[in-house]
Amino acid sequence: MEFVTDLRAVLGDGGMLISAADRAAYERDWRGLVNNPALAVLLPKNTQQVSEIVKLCARYGAAIVPQGGNTGLVAGAVPVAGRRQVVLSLARMKAVRGIDLATDAITVDAGLTLKELQDQAFESGRLFPVSLGAEGSAQVGGVISTNAGGMQVLSYGSMRAQVLGLEVVLADGRIWQGLNALRKDNTGYDLKQLFIGGEGTLGVITAATLKLSPAIKARGSALVGVGSVAAAVALFQAARDALGTALTLCEFMDAPAALLGAAHSPRRRLPFAAPGYVLLEASSLDEGRLPNDLLQHVLETALEKGLALDAVIAQSGRERDELIALREAISAGELAEGGAVKHDITVPVGRVAEMVTATNKLIIKNYPGCRPNVFGHLGDGNLHINIRPPEGRRVADLAPVKEAISRAIEGLAVSMAGSFSAEHGIGQLRLAGMLTHKSAVELDMMRAIKSALDPAGLFNPGKTIPGVS
Repeated sequence: MEFVTDLRAVLGDGGMLISAADRAAYERDWRGLVNNPALAVLLPKNTQQVSEIVKLCARYGAAIVPQGGNTGLVAGAVPVAGRRQVVLSLARMKAVRGIDLATDAITVDAGLTLKELQDQAFESGRLFPVSLGAEGSAQVGGVISTNAGGMQVLSYGSMRAQVLGLEVVLADGRIWQGLNALRKDNTGYDLKQLFIGGEGTLGVITAATLKLSPAIKARGSALVGVGSVAAAVALFQAARDALGTALTLCEFMDAPAALLGAAHSPRRRLPFAAPGYVLLEASSLDEGRLPNDLLQHVLETALEKGLALDAVIAQSGRERDELIALREAISAGELAEGGAVKHDITVPVGRVAEMVTATNKLIIKNYPGCRPNVFGHLGDGNLHINIRPPEGRRVADLAPVKEAISRAIEGLAVSMAGSFSAEHGIGQLRLAGMLTHKSAVELDMMRAIKSALDPAGLFNPGKTIPGVS
């Protein structure tokens, strides 16, 4: 096949996977919901090879599915059905191109994992603050393309807030060199913003210049038991008022979610029983300022006022890691125990309790036996309201009602001035929500941008924008 021969000439030995067995892991999404074939998996080593791949794919009429660590939850980085396509994995592009400590910036290839990026920052006496449960696998390019958030958005913002510049291969194979570390550059459209959160539909991000933050010198972490979601919100507000910018993490887990996380984390148990749990963390840039002391004062006041039922403060780095693991293990626990109908909604923080109450009533009334599993980033209003099947059954058994459940829950969020997708993106699995909740004007604008930058529909077909294949 001439196409394969030409690709092999560009990529050399080890740069292409052809057999079904070798392609399998790249063709299936993390949740195992979508599995479609590709012609090949391409593994370039540098930006020039990506450019040559794009030119060849355009010539031979093959679409390109850019893929990072393939840890997304909406099937945004795997092939769609019925298209002639290749998977473009940047896993071999892992160079650290430079670190500028005067500017507090680092420039890296898109295939570097988030954990490797964090380690590079740490070794330089800095912090890269975006942190995800999948950070050992998630790659920088994918995290940027999905504008991922994580548990410290409260203090540092999502990935978009960390990006200073990008290098991107466009649909005609040209390389846009937008790598700069400037905090100010008011010269027309901020082009990098088109690719952040664009899910690979407009171009292939091959490198990025990212902000570094001052290193954290001390942390204090606590797990707090609360009697209700409303109490959790009140506790967050009290902690924010008392700690200000020192409050860097505030996560909520209802009891079922916390129990699931405990069962699939090293701790294996919760330190105490409660209807709900809040994970708080305070951070300090000053070694002389002890976040544990600050947290203790906040928690003593919360216990006195009845906002908290019980609490434990981590006394070591190991205990802190165990508390964080309780939260991070929930998604893997869901998958291991039958799966769930997942939702990634956001509402104003003041309406979080209303959202959870309305969802619980909805499930009890219309889908008896199904089990809401509620957890997420309380500090920014982003909740994962996942619906597990009745005990002893698997998520596949909910197939007849899955779409109706999602429409109802996403509709509740939007009705409360929220969004149906906070941090996971759209991919293949949230296209119905785009049609339902995005205005015709918004969709027309997105289609116009897609048409201008990728007129042949080369990049990531069937994702993000309804009606664009």
